[in-house]
Amino acid sequence: MTPITVSDVKAADTLDQSLTDCVEEAIKTALDIGYRHVDCAYLYLTEHIMGKVFREKFLDGTLKREDLFYTSKPHLVRPALERSLHSLQLDYVDLYLIHHPTSLKPGEDLWPVDESGAVAFDSADLCQTWEALERCKGAGLVKSIGVCNFNRRLLETILNKPGLKYKPVCNQVECHPYLSQSGLLEFCKSKDIVLTAFGVVGSPRAGGWVDQSVPSLLQNPVLISIGEKYQKSAAQVSIRYTLQRGAVPIVKSYSPERMKQNLPVFDFHLSPEDMKAIDGLNQNLRYWKFVPWEGHPHYHFHKTD
Repeated sequence: MTPITVSDVKAADTLDQSLTDCVEEAIKTALDIGYRHVDCAYLYLTEHIMGKVFREKFLDGTLKREDLFYTSKPHLVRPALERSLHSLQLDYVDLYLIHHPTSLKPGEDLWPVDESGAVAFDSADLCQTWEALERCKGAGLVKSIGVCNFNRRLLETILNKPGLKYKPVCNQVECHPYLSQSGLLEFCKSKDIVLTAFGVVGSPRAGGWVDQSVPSLLQNPVLISIGEKYQKSAAQVSIRYTLQRGAVPIVKSYSPERMKQNLPVFDFHLSPEDMKAIDGLNQNLRYWKFVPWEGHPHYHFHKTD
């Protein structure tokens, strides 16, 4: 696995023009094709680009605000939300998520470091953070609130919080045929929490964030064979598998062709035999390792379901 250093992460604090243009074109293409759920975060530094595209679509009449479902994730909760709304040129976001159960030292620096150059962690209380999200919902700035990268124990911390006003509506985690998250999925269903799955096609372009030693999901012979039966790609099979399990897949791509290929997954249905075969691919393998968070008390949030 290629290691990630703090300097690598901090280098992403700004976007060059070529990447800005790439993101702008990708979101325009996705909306034109028919995608309506846009998943982003304050940390990604792309919300101003999203806002520009959204405004153009609203003004030319090709999209209404109610047609769009926008998910964001905060840095400092209310201040970050207000900056996000300004960048997005929106009055509210549809879904606001705690990005990680880990926390960094508060401030304007997205990736604070200590004297040794290591990531500077904070000891923020998850329940207090959740209360801040509840206040954002109460103020009408967000429609729904949820979490990312929480295991069962951390979800129970929120669900069992005294005075809970709003429970998480979703938990966004890595989930795909190599990492089925069966226990976590069933727990979320039992609590009426939607499991949103990222990494559904293996996150092949995530670079240093991803463990390159994990086998390529899209080259798996079982997925390819099942796809041939339905005249579908391995990616479409993985997306369809996720849907039939009762989870919500989110897929990232900059390629207009792949965006088009990933969308038609509602015109076929995997048989019980197909589902069982794909279930058998689970090896609890993770593409995403979250290396910068290794020193945090909650680092092992992703180790168990």
